[in-house]
Amino acid sequence: MKSKLPHVGTTIFTRMSALAHQHDAINLSQGFPNFPADKKLTALAAQALRDDHNQYAPLGGKFSLRKILSEKVARLYDRNIDPETDITLTAGATQAVFTAVATMVHPGDEVIMFKPAYDCYEPAIDLNRGITRVFQMKPPQYAIDWNAVEDLISEKTKLIVLNSPHNPTGKLLHQADIDALIQLVDKYPQLYILSDEVYEHMTFDERPHLSVLQFPKLAARSMACFSFGKTFHVTGWKLGYIIAPEALMNEFRKVHQYNVFCVNHPFQVALAEYLKDADNYLNLPAFYQKKRDHFLSITSRSRLKMLPSEGSYFQLADYSEISNEKDDAFTLRLIREKGLALIPVSGFNQNAEQHHNVRICFAKTDETLEAAAEIINRL
Repeated sequence: MKSKLPHVGTTIFTRMSALAHQHDAINLSQGFPNFPADKKLTALAAQALRDDHNQYAPLGGKFSLRKILSEKVARLYDRNIDPETDITLTAGATQAVFTAVATMVHPGDEVIMFKPAYDCYEPAIDLNRGITRVFQMKPPQYAIDWNAVEDLISEKTKLIVLNSPHNPTGKLLHQADIDALIQLVDKYPQLYILSDEVYEHMTFDERPHLSVLQFPKLAARSMACFSFGKTFHVTGWKLGYIIAPEALMNEFRKVHQYNVFCVNHPFQVALAEYLKDADNYLNLPAFYQKKRDHFLSITSRSRLKMLPSEGSYFQLADYSEISNEKDDAFTLRLIREKGLALIPVSGFNQNAEQHHNVRICFAKTDETLEAAAEIINRL
């Protein structure tokens, strides 16, 4: 059989985690917490199972959950959205991304994305016979040159894929980025935006997360994806949601109904109750900043040069003072010889461009971070 994705293999996350297991290495590679979820949330999920919320949920998701999500968006982003027509629950943000791309991208349409980039975007574009146009960001700032982005736009450009807080760099979109994006949307009426905002509650040093939902001209042209798994330390639940104007959401649901139709019902019931206490997400920036700051403190003696992390639960580090190896060779040696698993960033870059950077996930217990720091400080 001829492959539709001939250049795609097993993800770097799966490979590095498998190697970490094989070599009994400390795993700071794959982006998931190794501490438990809030017992209040898991108790609510168990109760929903006992209460027999075990049949199909509505296509768009349980209305009580969509309603409280609409209230959350109004509180955080000053945006009134209709819970009936503008929100759909998804099987995680990755399914939301894939379905959004399938909804908006026709054969030959061009999609602009920013690399380094999370690895689910480009295969979704390829499978829907779109054409990817890449702006490659550069360390240490990983800034976007919006004039260069505009140079990528043609009459075939349909979609811009955003990610903020950004995986893997930990960078945020700032107001100047938003202003530039608004100018592009004004100038090119065929443009739509797919905004991956799964780390919305993980921003540091009092920097705000700027959602496309806050800006009317962007919100009118955007689909924005979110993740309960990332937010509440339950990545295995694979539950997220997408927000878009009614006309876009109607088209999204046409694809969604034949992709998964609906998603996990009892967990939706649990989350609808859990979200009634806004502190369950409003306290997350301080929680993760404490972890970031602790990790930076305990690795301050190392020869890794830590790049600024403004959000997410990832930290990039430049290892060029330690080795001139390519990052995949460096990280493989770390696993085998030092017992530490990190992610090589070249896999996120255009043509595996080398910046001698590795990605570190600090969504781990203090004990795990401290054990990893002992290894890092000896490199």
